[in-house]
Amino acid sequence: MSFRDENEDGRDLKKPFLHTGSWYRMGSRQSSVMGSSQVIRESSISVLACVLIVALGPIQFGFTCGYSSQTQSAITEDLALTVSEFSLFGSLANVGAMVGAIASGQIAEYIGRKGDVSFLYMGRLLEGFGVGIISYTVPVYIAEIAPQNLRGGLGSVNQLSVTIGILLAYVLGLFVNWRALAVLGILPCLALIPGLFFIPESPRWLAKMGKTEDFETSLQVLRGFDADISTEVNEIKRSVASSSRRATIQFSDLKQRRYWFPLMIGIGLLVLQQLTGTNAVLFYSSTIFETAGISSSNIATCGLGAVQVIATAVATWLVDKTGRRLLLIVSSCGMTLSLLVVSVSFFLKDFVSDDSTFYNVLSILSVVGVVSMIIAFSLAMGPIPWLIMSEILPVQIKGLAGSVATLANWFFSWLITMTANLLLTWSAGGTFFLYMLMCAFTVVFVTIWVPETKGKTLEEIQWSFR
Repeated sequence: MSFRDENEDGRDLKKPFLHTGSWYRMGSRQSSVMGSSQVIRESSISVLACVLIVALGPIQFGFTCGYSSQTQSAITEDLALTVSEFSLFGSLANVGAMVGAIASGQIAEYIGRKGDVSFLYMGRLLEGFGVGIISYTVPVYIAEIAPQNLRGGLGSVNQLSVTIGILLAYVLGLFVNWRALAVLGILPCLALIPGLFFIPESPRWLAKMGKTEDFETSLQVLRGFDADISTEVNEIKRSVASSSRRATIQFSDLKQRRYWFPLMIGIGLLVLQQLTGTNAVLFYSSTIFETAGISSSNIATCGLGAVQVIATAVATWLVDKTGRRLLLIVSSCGMTLSLLVVSVSFFLKDFVSDDSTFYNVLSILSVVGVVSMIIAFSLAMGPIPWLIMSEILPVQIKGLAGSVATLANWFFSWLITMTANLLLTWSAGGTFFLYMLMCAFTVVFVTIWVPETKGKTLEEIQWSFR
């Protein structure tokens, strides 16, 4: 079905819109006209409630990322795994996520935005599959339900939830063994499943699927029963009508700037997010702290997780005030300088005695550098690539392009996770120097190519690429 300037009941989409959904008619009879501030408040509460429910998915995502850091010593000792075997275990979540990523875009398009050593490996693989789907559908769902003035902050809740999940894995790992920790890791998704029955479907997805009345009802619930949604309804319908005129996208169409440019930006940011090495730090932070000479490495890792949560919370407040592009530049510059400090510290430690004062100073510098890198990452490179991907991909190619972008992210996450332990064994200083070079390239990439999307509707962003 495609939308025209008039829909089935003859209503002109360019004229003021009167909602016909039964839910809204009931709500209208029961409520009086509210002031604009009350409408905004009702809208914010409705959307925030939906975001908090779906945010349980990224908590599961983060728990998966943080699990391997706190359990490395115990698992390798209990199951007599080598460094290579544990690296395989740590990276299997990414392999599963790649499979999930391939399916995620199409699943989201067709059903909506809301669904011994061998066993050890299989469990990690299946967990990753679910995480791969969550990593695409949650930021897209949040972007599609959020008002434009709140989209940046609410979109950043996705990454904030990931960091909370990582911190939970770190802290709980101090008190329970690796088997019990794995069981505790299922709790976020167990809470998410019933919560999904209480939130509306994405109105933009419903509009694309031709479910006109459901789409309008969903949007009215999200914006508040007495909010005037006519302008937003018409914008979405015109966008869907434009994309419906040609449902099939040919490979040759990707040569058009309106397609290849946002796809390049979305994939580029998600790939660079991984190549900067943050997952290597998060997955194997305990090992890194031990290499730096920190005796209580697990406690230090928990401190790192807490710092990441705080920095990401700050990012959710900043992103709609300062804009996406500026934060990305500041973030990638901060990561470059931090990794330079870490790299130089590890290089110099090879030339001094382990019991010297200078060695201790270098150990402190390396830890400060790692913490600074995580803070800088959390301010933008953590939350914003997922946010921008969900904002800029044209609706015609969103399912396929979103899958490709998410697949690229998880492939390079797997590559970094699989090679991090081996690279650290080769040279800690050299490993962080390689990551530093990728951070420096990220500064260039963002400065030249990434547009500012702050304060624009999704339809305005996608029209700008034409």
